[in-house]
Amino acid sequence: MFVIGTAGHVDHGKSALVQALTGIDPDRLQEEKVRGMTIDLGFAWLKLPGGAEVSIVDVPGHERFIKNMLAGVGGIDLALLVIAADEGVMPQTREHLAILDLLGVERGVIALTKSDLVDADWLDLVAADAATVVEGTSLERSPIVRCSAVSGDGLPELLAAIESRLAATPPKRDLGRPRLPIDRVFTIAGFGTVVTGTLIDGALSVGQEVEVVPALVGGHVTTLRSRLRGLQTHRSKVETALPGTRTAANLVGLAPEELARGQVVTTPGWLPPSTAVDVRLRALASLRRPLRHNLSVSFHSLASETPAKLRLLEDDEVGPGESAWAQVRLLRPVAVLKGDRFVLRDANDTIGGGVVVETQARRHVRRRPAVIERLAGQASSSPADVLYAAVAGRGLVEPAAAFSRIDLDEGTAAAAFATLVAEGRLLRLGEEGAGLVATRDDFDALGRRAAAALAAYFQEHPLRRGLLKEELRSRLGLSQRPFALLLARLETEGVLVDGGRGVSLPGREPAPTPAQSAAAAAYLATLNAAPFAPPVDGRPDEELVAFLVETGAVVEIGGIVFAADAYERMVAAVTGRLAAKGTLTLAEARDLLATSRRYVQALLEHLDAERVTLRRGDERIPGPRAP
Repeated sequence: MFVIGTAGHVDHGKSALVQALTGIDPDRLQEEKVRGMTIDLGFAWLKLPGGAEVSIVDVPGHERFIKNMLAGVGGIDLALLVIAADEGVMPQTREHLAILDLLGVERGVIALTKSDLVDADWLDLVAADAATVVEGTSLERSPIVRCSAVSGDGLPELLAAIESRLAATPPKRDLGRPRLPIDRVFTIAGFGTVVTGTLIDGALSVGQEVEVVPALVGGHVTTLRSRLRGLQTHRSKVETALPGTRTAANLVGLAPEELARGQVVTTPGWLPPSTAVDVRLRALASLRRPLRHNLSVSFHSLASETPAKLRLLEDDEVGPGESAWAQVRLLRPVAVLKGDRFVLRDANDTIGGGVVVETQARRHVRRRPAVIERLAGQASSSPADVLYAAVAGRGLVEPAAAFSRIDLDEGTAAAAFATLVAEGRLLRLGEEGAGLVATRDDFDALGRRAAAALAAYFQEHPLRRGLLKEELRSRLGLSQRPFALLLARLETEGVLVDGGRGVSLPGREPAPTPAQSAAAAAYLATLNAAPFAPPVDGRPDEELVAFLVETGAVVEIGGIVFAADAYERMVAAVTGRLAAKGTLTLAEARDLLATSRRYVQALLEHLDAERVTLRRGDERIPGPRAP
């Protein structure tokens, strides 16, 4: 099913033409009927001569309601540009045409309404003017049909032209990620809250769990969860609404005041709202002045509208008709995807628009060639380049998260992913289906950061065998799972060595200086002179003590350092007595080792912690790890 959107100047007969074609009055508001002017969006539908049913979104033509017009044309397949024959092309004709061009609406039909009010010569002039005004736009060479909503003249020809244009229109894509941009919210007695919109990118079914994004609760961005109680298309109940249909959705558990135009109903968990988007911007050729950096604008995409700041990334200005890379900083979050079209307006006029190339965009340094190159890659038509750009610069990411940020169907994305992995441009870390991915460049950059962190650590601690894994993870700013996968791959590629508790560099061994070796030998001699009661004063440099602990020359327990041989003999004596007697008190251990309570207490508490012994009152008994 396809959706037609009207466009054109105020009072050129758009609503009257829709009613003549469909028998449905699209002006639903009492104020619209009193004033004889469409203020908000109207909706209708019709059956074409060939039997196909299509939806119609009727938009207001008055300049004060352009933002309402923008909310209605985001998901249309064909534009019905209405020009009154008695007035010809007018300001909002041109502005609506510019908006359709920015939104990439490629198919249209031009209806010259009120043709019964003018003579043939004047009608020829208006038709020629209409053909001229669409030159160079996406509606260039659209058929022009002369008609009258009052007399009915030309309406069959208009329907035939619409049907012909739609016959060459590809069906709406189904990416399995449905989006229903809300353009209307209301209640129905006995049913509750209902929202309407044009469904894109996937299907919705009755009973399905959905969420509404974005939502603000207590000033914080969140999502609202619901379930689809019912679905309608053209006032008929359906079990499943398909992409490209005008859809009314009955939402369970949500109040109308929680919802607003511009929010999106979708399946849970995949569509995070954005507060900044990178875009390919085109300034309208009709601008009276260039677009400047940090200009305040309103951002319109699908049914959403939000105030924003325009950050130009290449220069300080974009002249009329020029294109540039830019970032739009949104004052309110918006649920958009890469590939979505947008329009920018200032306080009074439409000034430009283009295509979103990156959502959840980070702030960029302006005039940086690497940034422009990456954005150009994201705008590429190659699926592999699109996917690569979605991963590039983001470190280690979930494949599903990368796929959700691009406008490729699942099969195309999977094929592009396989190509990138085979070429070595993307790396898969971990098992397929449970791992992460990174670009080769991002992975190598993380490897260099890890190696640099280790080098800096060993520069400060030259006698240490390794940096604790948790410390390295903290320095890299990674969570547990990405760090574990990174560490495993870096070891496989020979970038570093996993030593268990610590991480080191390949081939590195601590090397004490001659002076340090002499100090270590003297210290060990002091420990061995009183093996079970070593001195606690006169310790050498702590780095040297740590080195002796790591190399196994000494054992430190409770702040007391024992020579390794002495420690082993003490443990053997304690465990041997336990094996013989079954129990051992602290006093008995003190007498057994002919030392003081201080040393025995430190030893026994250490053995308790190692579960070699278990404390039971004043006694120790063999623990589960006793020999």
